[in-house]
Amino acid sequence: MKGAKRKPARRKAAARRPVAGAGAAANKAAKTTNRESVADRFQVLHEFVAPARRNLGPNLWDYLMGGAETETTQRRNRQALDAIAFRPRVLRDVSNLDTAVTLFGRRLRIPVVLAPIGSMQDLVAGGGAVPARAAAACNVFSMLSSACLPTLEEVAQAAPGPNRLFQLYVRGDRSFVDDYARRAIANGYTAFCLTVDLDYYGRRERDLAKRFKSTARRGAKNEVYQERFHWDDVKRFRDSHRIPLILKGIATAEDAETALAIGVDGIYVSNHGGRQLDHGRGAIEALPEVVATARGKAAIMVDGGFMRGTDIVKAMALGADAVGIGRLQGLAAAAAGLEGLCRMLEILEAEIRVALGLLGVNRFAELDRSFLHPAAPVGPAHAFSAFPLLDEGY
Repeated sequence: MKGAKRKPARRKAAARRPVAGAGAAANKAAKTTNRESVADRFQVLHEFVAPARRNLGPNLWDYLMGGAETETTQRRNRQALDAIAFRPRVLRDVSNLDTAVTLFGRRLRIPVVLAPIGSMQDLVAGGGAVPARAAAACNVFSMLSSACLPTLEEVAQAAPGPNRLFQLYVRGDRSFVDDYARRAIANGYTAFCLTVDLDYYGRRERDLAKRFKSTARRGAKNEVYQERFHWDDVKRFRDSHRIPLILKGIATAEDAETALAIGVDGIYVSNHGGRQLDHGRGAIEALPEVVATARGKAAIMVDGGFMRGTDIVKAMALGADAVGIGRLQGLAAAAAGLEGLCRMLEILEAEIRVALGLLGVNRFAELDRSFLHPAAPVGPAHAFSAFPLLDEGY
């Protein structure tokens, strides 16, 4: 009986005794359980919507989902994507699928850039460090906005490695721009992006009607410098700093031609998600003329309404090198933080793989415009027309 009493004590002592690797194994098990839980919660992309809306509340929801004035440009982003149909090829060996691409010398798992969101800190604890960590974990690019917190140095510490790009809103003179360039280079950012479609801040009526300002908007100042920013300033940057340069907000062949003459490394086709100039074209409508002008002389990126893997495949077939994900990124981050972002990227990859295989190709290089065909959208365009099951209560 005495021996029986001593056994539990020995077992308890053994439980307290450190075991080599136990902490790492526990952490790994916890992470695995968490991943499985997130994967179970989010089987399809529209399942990020409801928890994101609950977590954000009405003001931040409208900040994320709204556009400028009538929101016509925002709707046209989706309408233009929904108006493209596929022309698949069959009876091809598609058993060797590869969704990877190379952008700015980095081989990425899928052609995705987590686009800059100025007030990411309002959407998820950790702000811009969260998409940077997700990009590193999933091997895509993230682009940090200068209007985002934490600082570019803190984000670099949180997510070391080459999967980071930096985007600047010009809020100061040449020394302001040069300081950001030097800091981005010193902290290992792969490329530097200048946003060029924010000379004036778009009137986002959802926010105005509620008298709401995001933290980035409340902190905005010295916007006159963006109004004065000119092609000569871009050329001066190109001549002064040894880092690949991207211009974000190009929407015409004419501006693409000027950018190429200066020697930019990346042209980012964008209408700011429909949040700036109202009554613009859908971003993917502007993409072909920019691709035709670039003739392979610069990397071509595009964003604006992209919500599905099929959307990404359409852009790649039109000649894009990568696609920026904005609102969907915000939804995933607001719904489930870092794990939500990684899960969103996993689902996008799965959708891309199915689309490529059913189109009859093994890699993006095999795609061209012959795989696409104009078609009438099957329903009205809006932010969630990519997720029709939401209308049925799913």
